[in-house]
Amino acid sequence: MTKSLDDFITIEEETKVDTTRKIRVGIIGTGGIAKAHLLSYLQQPDVEIVAGADIISGKAKAFFEEHGVENVKCDYASHKEMLDDESLHLDAVSVCTYNCQHAEPTIYALKKGVHVLLEKPFTVTAEEAVEVMRAEKQSGKILTIGFQPRFDENMKKVREIVQSGVLGKVYYVQTGGGRRRGIPVSKGTTFIEKETAGIGALGDIGCYSLDMVLNAIGYPKPLTVSGYKSAYFGTDPHYKSYVKSGHPEYAEKFGVDDFAAAFIRLEGDVVLDFRISWAMNMDTPGDTILLGTKGGLRIPSTECWNGASFGQMTLYGEVCGEQMEAKVPLIENKGGFGNLFNLKIRSFLDAIKNGTEAPVPTSQILYNQLILDAIARSAELGEEVKIEIPTV
Repeated sequence: MTKSLDDFITIEEETKVDTTRKIRVGIIGTGGIAKAHLLSYLQQPDVEIVAGADIISGKAKAFFEEHGVENVKCDYASHKEMLDDESLHLDAVSVCTYNCQHAEPTIYALKKGVHVLLEKPFTVTAEEAVEVMRAEKQSGKILTIGFQPRFDENMKKVREIVQSGVLGKVYYVQTGGGRRRGIPVSKGTTFIEKETAGIGALGDIGCYSLDMVLNAIGYPKPLTVSGYKSAYFGTDPHYKSYVKSGHPEYAEKFGVDDFAAAFIRLEGDVVLDFRISWAMNMDTPGDTILLGTKGGLRIPSTECWNGASFGQMTLYGEVCGEQMEAKVPLIENKGGFGNLFNLKIRSFLDAIKNGTEAPVPTSQILYNQLILDAIARSAELGEEVKIEIPTV
């Protein structure tokens, strides 16, 4: 091994925020995830929340009132009305709509010259992702995708370890995550209906799992995918959450996947063994592992995968002909999920102010989306599919 564990210890540095220029922000879609965006924006000293829009009449108004945010204009019937209102002088928007509504408001905002923070998943289909990226390219504005796990120090450490060369050439990756019982229906059916969600566990938490390892190994081009998906739990009226909430009819509305798996070939002779679950009869579908020619890395699974907050990693290798293993120091994530969201929001704002690149660029997340799309297509066709990289 060429590095000591001390080389993988991170020291956090506090950055100062320029408050002389305020960024005027609007929120499109005021459902559950919008709350996290709003609370993070409110903690930024250089932000003014000036507008909000939702397709449900009165929902945006009630949202801002609930959180005690005043002087927000939100009497719009659509995102277009809000973005057309030049009196707002909008700099940026967070798009927090249903999955199936990610593309349209993002494209419209970019065409209006507004920077966009788009919640994950990028889109539902690869075709939508390409349309969004073309609008981004034409606008010259910042479009970043809402992958807050990127800002987790332990997640950064995964990439740092791989990129240091301590593993040698990475040739096999196993990743995934899952929940034993965790179909998201506590606030209704928008996550499980085809018309609103479009994609299930694959897009909701699968995108996080893929990003963790793909970002670590440099986001190589995906080549082929053999995928599988199922919905045995979501379509069962006796599913635990349906029974407890008194909504067995949710089973009839379930139109997405609650489990998916795939074998993915990547450029550079790398294979990726992937699985993700909202519900299963197992505590975990397995740890994440990266096998390299010089070493290996094991990342422990969690009970309820949300893209971050895993246990202590183990580094495997050989020294002077003897096998060795060592625990990688775990970095405390002060503030938990909320802190990661703050870092996601802050990175977006800093990119706007400094004219730098998007912190989570679409050029990378396109590959993530192409894989998700290919898993769904392969599962439906019952055969391996090739991935064609589109021209944007």
